[in-house]
Amino acid sequence: MKLSYVTDSLGHLSFENMLDKVAAMDIHAVEMTTGGWSPAPHLRLDELLESSSKREAFIMALQKRDIELCALNCSGNPLDPGKLGEEHRAVTEKTMELAKLLNVKKIVMMSGLPGGCAGDKTPNWITYTVSWPEELQQVVDYQWNEVAIPYWKRLVNKAEACGVEKIALENFSSQLVYNPETLFKLRNAVGPMVGLNLDPSHLLWMGANPIAAARALGDAIHHVHGKDVRMEQGLVEINGVMETKVVTDVAARAWNYVAVGCGHDLQWWKEFFSVVKMMGYDGHVSLEMEDLTMSIEAGITTSVEALKQTISV
Repeated sequence: MKLSYVTDSLGHLSFENMLDKVAAMDIHAVEMTTGGWSPAPHLRLDELLESSSKREAFIMALQKRDIELCALNCSGNPLDPGKLGEEHRAVTEKTMELAKLLNVKKIVMMSGLPGGCAGDKTPNWITYTVSWPEELQQVVDYQWNEVAIPYWKRLVNKAEACGVEKIALENFSSQLVYNPETLFKLRNAVGPMVGLNLDPSHLLWMGANPIAAARALGDAIHHVHGKDVRMEQGLVEINGVMETKVVTDVAARAWNYVAVGCGHDLQWWKEFFSVVKMMGYDGHVSLEMEDLTMSIEAGITTSVEALKQTISV
C-alpha cells in the first residue's frame, strides 16, 4: 500500500504550493475533491472539462513533482430530494467525465441519502428500528428500492462508459451506505464496481471494529482513508455516541476526529493495515486530516508520521 493525501486540509495553499507541500512530505499521490460538500480548493471541475490546455498544465504540475492523481472525490448527497441533490448529481457526472479525460480509474464518493417519501424536502436517516412506528419500514423500502438502487444502476452505467473501474463509497454516517452490511446491499443490487472506501474513524465511533469489517469486506475494499477517532473520556460514558453537536465544538463532544495515532495506538493501526493487505487490498491509503483539536500543521505531521510507520507495504 502507498500513502496518499486528501488535499482539502491544505486548502489555504494554492494548487502548486499544495503540491510542493505534499512532495516535501515524501508523499507521491493525491486524492482531489471536485465538489459536492467540498469547496474543491485545488481543482476547477468545469475549467478542466472545457480546456485541454488547462488539463495539460494540471497533469504537468503533478508529473513535475512525481505525484500521482490516485482518485477523484465528489462526496456529497446525490440522493438529496432538493436542489442540493441536483447540484451534487451534476458534480458526480462531471467527475466521471473528467476521470475519463485524465485517465483516473477510481472515484471516491458517498452513497447519498434520500427523503423518506416522494414529498419529503430533506433527507431522512433511519438508524434505530423499523418495528415502530411501522411506517418506517415503508420509508426504508422507498429509499432503497425507489430511489437509491435505480439511481446507482444508472450511475454505474455512466461510470463504465467513462472508463471508471471502481467507485469507493465512504462509510459515512447519514448515508444509506454507512457500514459493510449496507455496502453489500447496494453492491449486490448494482454490481462489483461499487465497493467501500474503508474509513475506520466512522466505524469506530459507531461501535464497530474496522479490523473485523476489513475481513468481512474482502475484495469489496476499493479504497482506504487514514483517519482516527477518539472517544472522549468522561463524556461518552455519560451521553453515548449519538449527538447533534457541531464538529467544531470539540471540548463538548463525546467523540472527535483526531490525527492518526491520537485515538488508537500504532499497534492498532499496524494490525488494521496488515489485515486490509491480507484481504487483498494493495492500493492507496489517503490521509484525510480533520483533527480540530490541534493546529493543521500538527495534525498533518502527527498523522503522516504515524501512517508511514504503520502502512503495510
